[in-house]
Amino acid sequence: MPTSFASFSSKIPQTLIHRTKRNNFIPGPFTSTDSIFFHRINRHQSLLTNPTLSISTPISAQVNLAPLMEENKRSEFDSADKMDNLYSEELEVAVKAVHMACLLCEKVQQSLVSKGLDQVHSKNDNSPVTVADWSVQATISWVLSEAFGKENVSIVAEEDVELLSKASSPNLLENVVKTVNECLANAPLLGLKAPTFALGAKEVLAAISRCNPIGAQSGRFWVLDPVDGTLGFVRGDQYAIALALIEDGKPVIGVLGCPNYPMKKEWLSYHNGYRRILSRLSSPTGEPWGKGCVLYAKKGSGSAWMQPLLHGEEKFVWPNFARQIKVSSIENPALATFCEPVEKANSSHSFSAGLAHSVGLRNQPLRVYSMVKYAAIARGDAEIFMKFARAGYKEKIWDHAAGVVIIEEAGGVVTDAGGKPLDFSKGIYLEGLDRGIIACSGANLHEKIMNAVDASWNSSNL
Repeated sequence: MPTSFASFSSKIPQTLIHRTKRNNFIPGPFTSTDSIFFHRINRHQSLLTNPTLSISTPISAQVNLAPLMEENKRSEFDSADKMDNLYSEELEVAVKAVHMACLLCEKVQQSLVSKGLDQVHSKNDNSPVTVADWSVQATISWVLSEAFGKENVSIVAEEDVELLSKASSPNLLENVVKTVNECLANAPLLGLKAPTFALGAKEVLAAISRCNPIGAQSGRFWVLDPVDGTLGFVRGDQYAIALALIEDGKPVIGVLGCPNYPMKKEWLSYHNGYRRILSRLSSPTGEPWGKGCVLYAKKGSGSAWMQPLLHGEEKFVWPNFARQIKVSSIENPALATFCEPVEKANSSHSFSAGLAHSVGLRNQPLRVYSMVKYAAIARGDAEIFMKFARAGYKEKIWDHAAGVVIIEEAGGVVTDAGGKPLDFSKGIYLEGLDRGIIACSGANLHEKIMNAVDASWNSSNL
């Protein structure tokens, strides 16, 4: 996690709160004079237990208090450090793995745009899949397994090897193997280990196959969507690489790679081709921030972060220019922007539009492919994400896990339409989901959306 004086000092109030709870003080904001207050309280307690001291005894003379106070101070900071270190290694490896995947996807997407849709394949359910989907899954699977040991890593992901393993797809498998090896060769740039030898087809297929739905039944597992929003990906638009660590049914780490996310939020509603034109017309800033970013958060940290993508032969040095992100402070529905999926097949635009009107949302909806919608709320570019699936459609855990923890740690709220947290413990689907999913930048907007759902649901055709 990024370290700075500001982030270090932000721990101090929490430490003081822990101390006040033990001494039955009222927790609250603390100033530089509060240390004097605590000093006097400790002195008073010492008088009760040591009658040889008097009220007039100088604090400096009470040498018996200093070791105890210092010991308490160290133990409290040690405890805070332990909390900070929880999942820290997993988070850093996950961020670097997603960063590698973003660079892989950028290269594949450029090829798709130039060569056309003949590079896109169809799965058994007719959904699109590309070389990037399998390559990202193999890459992240390999990185996690090397970092933590195959026996310690359980991964649930979207893709399987059925199409790749067919005799009619030798060129497809060859392209995947080549793409994976090219990506892993750059691992040292991100401080990760590269393979000693180039992976063969057998190793790549094994890495992909290690990711299977069976792992979703265990208490701790990774969940991966290698390319979320494949339609956006093949059209040169928005997509995301989403990786989360689930423990006891709750996401504890969330990482979202958004290679096409523009740094200027007003460009988010433009197709990628228009953004490229606008970026050429805009003046350079001289900052490391161009197009694309990786967002990440750790459960319970109270903070979410965003890093720029690497360019060229740059080396990744943790935390790589990370900056903290926060949800929007807008509470007036008339000023709020809501996101919804581009595709109409799995969600009802008409129902969302009715809800938007009933709560007073006046801005045009921001229709974006993939979990970039979650990123937009976490970064403060939008305030609401609503998704109400059509009958028969079941939400999958890899479409939401990473986004949930990032929004929540950035200060937002994510629940189903009944106000319950999303449950990631029932396999690959979000079982028991109450009508739909509502993600908001704040509790007030969230409450208004839920009330509107209750008022409108019985009259809908969903």
